[in-house]
Amino acid sequence: MSDLLSVFLHLLLLFKLVAPVTFRHHRYDDLVRTLYKVQNECPSITRVYSIGRSVEGRHLYVLEFSDHPGIHELGPNKHGYLVGRNNANGVDLNRNFPDLNTYIYYNEKYGGPNHHLPLPDNWKSQVEPETRAVIRWMHSFNFVLSANLHGGAVVANYPYDKSFEHRVRGVRRTANTPTPDDKLFQKLAKVYSYAHGWMYQGWNCGDYFPDGITNGASWYSLSKGMQDFNYLHTNCFEITLELSCDKFPPQEELQREWLGNREALIQFLEQVHQGIKGMVHDENYNNLANAVISVSGINHDVTSGDHGDYFRLLLPGTYTVSAIAPGFDPETVTVTVGPAEPTLVHFHLKRSIPQVSPVRRAPSRRHGVKAKVQPQAARKKGMEMRQLQRGPA
Repeated sequence: MSDLLSVFLHLLLLFKLVAPVTFRHHRYDDLVRTLYKVQNECPSITRVYSIGRSVEGRHLYVLEFSDHPGIHELGPNKHGYLVGRNNANGVDLNRNFPDLNTYIYYNEKYGGPNHHLPLPDNWKSQVEPETRAVIRWMHSFNFVLSANLHGGAVVANYPYDKSFEHRVRGVRRTANTPTPDDKLFQKLAKVYSYAHGWMYQGWNCGDYFPDGITNGASWYSLSKGMQDFNYLHTNCFEITLELSCDKFPPQEELQREWLGNREALIQFLEQVHQGIKGMVHDENYNNLANAVISVSGINHDVTSGDHGDYFRLLLPGTYTVSAIAPGFDPETVTVTVGPAEPTLVHFHLKRSIPQVSPVRRAPSRRHGVKAKVQPQAARKKGMEMRQLQRGPA
């Protein structure tokens, strides 16, 4: 998000405070009208589009905010508890993503990929139409940072959601289960919590969460959730935001909820600029897609997008970063990340020179008789033996 767009959003929010606003719960048709109303009021920085349809045939609309809606921009170009969660098939969509935690826990123990884990062959038959649409959407953009919004508690919840020992003798186990980016996720969660009106206080809804944040698995173990799936299958870092004790707050409380979350939402979005970003090229400046960006000491890699651009969220500090692509020599650099803007790091990979191994000649055949090449000493000894057999000349 550009600085100009950030300023515009702040001004838009201030304007909305002055303008008359009706706070009420919205049905599907209301939400669609609201999305298009926002798009009509801000046509130059918004776009509404559908990523698919639900079981009932309803469009799954997305509202995009950008200074160039619909255009992918390379980073370096410029300095009841479950009510509402189930679809029409009665499936909880936040328990419907392919379970990749089992694979990553195995790989961490025995070795294997630490990112972009492949989907099972039959994954499409295991998930609902809404989930398939969201996964296709994830594949179509190189997302960097996201949050999914829930109710029922007031806390910023970060991965992993599924405990390393999810079930022991049929009982769900709760235990802190950190990702390799645990410190970064804690920071992202705290950014939201401390910008929120009261989340940071910790005491909410009869629960206590220090700093208003929690590791998901230490709260309760959850399988097939969206935030773990995002981290393990894409480049996106996602947290879950529980925003209210009541999943459906009384209408008269909606304005207070908005004011409590407004600034936190903006500050969280601004975290997308924390870390490093750049391009991966070959020696002829062609873009290299799917190059692996690896940070020493953090066992979770990201990859470059279709246009060769990459983004890696990192805390301030000094890191050793490598770019690796099949058929190219890896490149490693040392980079210092500051607390403000992202550090720009470009990689230019050179094609690997194939190592030519010596060729051994196969044994030759002549007139049906095997001819064997002997070492010099053996040939000399063989001549002496034949001379002994023939006698002196």
